Amino acid sequence: MNNMSISALIAAAQEGAVDFQTTMQVIDAHYDFTPTHFSNGTTQNPAGTNNGSCKLFAFALANELTPEATLNLFGDFYYQDVLQNPHGDDHQNIRNFMTHGFAGIEFSGQALRAK
Repeated sequence: MNNMSISALIAAAQEGAVDFQTTMQVIDAHYDFTPTHFSNGTTQNPAGTNNGSCKLFAFALANELTPEATLNLFGDFYYQDVLQNPHGDDHQNIRNFMTHGFAGIEFSGQALRAK
């Protein structure tokens, strides 16, 4: 269990990479999650798939994070898996967000509700 506040998570994300597990723990501590279909650029994510990305993007939108802070919340998935392998085909939600930003994100419902 992580006792970090939402404001502390946002502040950390504005400074640099945040461990993805920490991101998920803080979101789970402060929000109730409903698996929700979302699209991200050309990637369709049916409800119940890519729940981590679903939570993270819903959190970022609800808290008006910058694209940079949003990517920082993916931690090593962004910094190691994506940036160090720019031509890879993994982590399509991160890669599409880098291209389309928030304009490419669309939810079919409300994924997060504050507890």
